[in-house]
Amino acid sequence: MTAERFTPGSTAVRRDIAYGRVWTAMPYTVLADDGADLTMTARPGIASLAPSSWTTSRRAGDVAVRKRGIDDLAAGQWELDHWVWRDTVVLSRFVAGEPYSVHRFLTPEGRPLRWYVNFERPYRRTAIGIDTLDLFLDLVITPDLATHTWKDEDEYAQARRLGLIDEATHRQVERAREAALAQLLDRSGPFAPAPDAWTMPPPGPLPVLPAATLSTPAG
Repeated sequence: MTAERFTPGSTAVRRDIAYGRVWTAMPYTVLADDGADLTMTARPGIASLAPSSWTTSRRAGDVAVRKRGIDDLAAGQWELDHWVWRDTVVLSRFVAGEPYSVHRFLTPEGRPLRWYVNFERPYRRTAIGIDTLDLFLDLVITPDLATHTWKDEDEYAQARRLGLIDEATHRQVERAREAALAQLLDRSGPFAPAPDAWTMPPPGPLPVLPAATLSTPAG
């Protein structure tokens, strides 16, 4: 079952799906949806699901545990744990067909912290939200768009060695890296000046994961 457009204010769940199973799941509040561009927000207090390796590494500050989680993913063996989103408000934009999404992080008071480009498989719509799969590589950009750094290139290399990212996907990521940087340098796409875009959303009830979260669609 494929969803139609999501209504502003409704809940849409972003899930990472691997081997037909949920790897992560997080509910967002929809801000806008034209059928291709989907803009959503998450705020502190939202309850989500993530691999126990990731939640353990976050709680303990142990990077080695997080990297072992990539081995678990490659083996198709992991356990899900509960995680509560903390500290920041995030505005997220997903574009149909694009192998990356763009996020703007702010403090709960609305102060800009950073931009973040997450490289991932192009999303697929479901009845409860969108499904994708994180490809580990990230681009972190300062609030003024002046400087940027690449993040988790070591994890991306590990995923390639383990076969999680094949050559075709790697070529797609390389093209996506160039495209994202071109948009950043040109101040186009998600980085274009727009007074009404990427602003702090009004407060509202926190979205919750629906009962169908762990059900994966056929195909």
